[in-house]
Amino acid sequence: MTDQSMRSLLASLAASGDLHHVTRPVDPRFEISAILSLRDRGPAQLFDSVNGQAMPVLGNLFVDRGRFARAFGIGQDDLPAYCLAALDEPITPRIVSAAPVQEVVHRGSLDIAALLPVPHWFERETAPYITAGVIVAKDPETGRRNVSIARLRLEGGARLMAGIAKNHHLYILAEKARARGRELEIAVAIGNHAAILLGSQMYVGLGDDEFDIAGGLLGEPVELVKCLTVDLEIPAHAEIVLEGRLKPEDLIEEGPVSEFPGFYVSYGPGIAAEISCITHRRDAIYQAILPGYAAEHGLLGAIAIETTLTRDLRRSIPAVRRVVVTEGGMGRLHAVIAMHRPRLGEGKRAILLAMGLVNLLKLVTVVEDDVDPEDPRQVEWSLAARFRGDEDLVVLPGVKADRCDPVHEQMTVTKIGMVAATRSGDGARDSRSEFAAAPREVLERIRATLDSY
Repeated sequence: MTDQSMRSLLASLAASGDLHHVTRPVDPRFEISAILSLRDRGPAQLFDSVNGQAMPVLGNLFVDRGRFARAFGIGQDDLPAYCLAALDEPITPRIVSAAPVQEVVHRGSLDIAALLPVPHWFERETAPYITAGVIVAKDPETGRRNVSIARLRLEGGARLMAGIAKNHHLYILAEKARARGRELEIAVAIGNHAAILLGSQMYVGLGDDEFDIAGGLLGEPVELVKCLTVDLEIPAHAEIVLEGRLKPEDLIEEGPVSEFPGFYVSYGPGIAAEISCITHRRDAIYQAILPGYAAEHGLLGAIAIETTLTRDLRRSIPAVRRVVVTEGGMGRLHAVIAMHRPRLGEGKRAILLAMGLVNLLKLVTVVEDDVDPEDPRQVEWSLAARFRGDEDLVVLPGVKADRCDPVHEQMTVTKIGMVAATRSGDGARDSRSEFAAAPREVLERIRATLDSY
């Protein structure tokens, strides 16, 4: 069996000097956020001493593609093909009777904030958010499992608020439960192997079990263990699990929250959740993902989107070789499609299909496969050398946008495509343009003494 925890990767990073221990005490209110944002491209950060907490906090684990490849034991250049193979060859999980994640059990009157070192991320957010929690639920109609990630805000005691977009599968399942006058059982796994995190983000159909894809990434069945208080199964080798229920009739106003473009947004109310049980390893490590416009947050979505989009485009256009969802495009909004000798009009067709398949995309560039789509310099060169504005530009005004798009107007945006191939806000405080960050004084203080952490 492969080590299905995140610990083998931590050991590998420690051996190569890519895991940095922050030994001085840190405040979970804004300090962890500031340090992770200022060290966004460097080693993973393990905070050994968090004020008022027993557990350490791990952040910036997957800040580049090489970290994902390393977790799978492959070279970075092999990652795209490896992820595609996992989609094509999923492996069904298996149930085990005992698990490290259930070594310690907390029931009864729970205080999540006292048990878990959940960071408070940004200045205008009103409370700490769990950001790396993989949420497991089942369809009330079919019993099929769904695995995803959504932000979870601490509301005091055992209560959470789940911020879930209405088009996401978890929201659809919550609505199905509400229509039946029921709550929706959930389990939140924190501290997971890369396969679990990445599998949870794949763009697949409602009813497809993301744990099957995670098994494909692992090359073996994901080991799951039954929860103690809800009828769900969770990764046996996670660090921490929260068991509870979403309450679709109980809505909580969220207020401003950071989103992947880096700005604050206000989406309205989220769904309340009540946690009935928390289990964890005896020496559990709390994993956190810096939200907002941050490398790990963007990359986790980007790799998943580009993998499923590559597969879906190839079904109609075999000339497609690879799709890269770019970091500059926030890991969501911009994509580069590499094609092999595209025929006349085929590049534009790929652009239209990509935008239809992934609503988030609003800028798609097609290059030939002699250009590395991961290299912005090569892509820009391709545009300078091969793009003809009067022939190769596609402009689609008034297209439905995702609610996360920072410049949408009444949920529409102009989408743009460019074929670079030669072969056949007002600044107001409550606007969408305010960049989410820890308070300036905290950032500046941390910046001045960063090497001491």
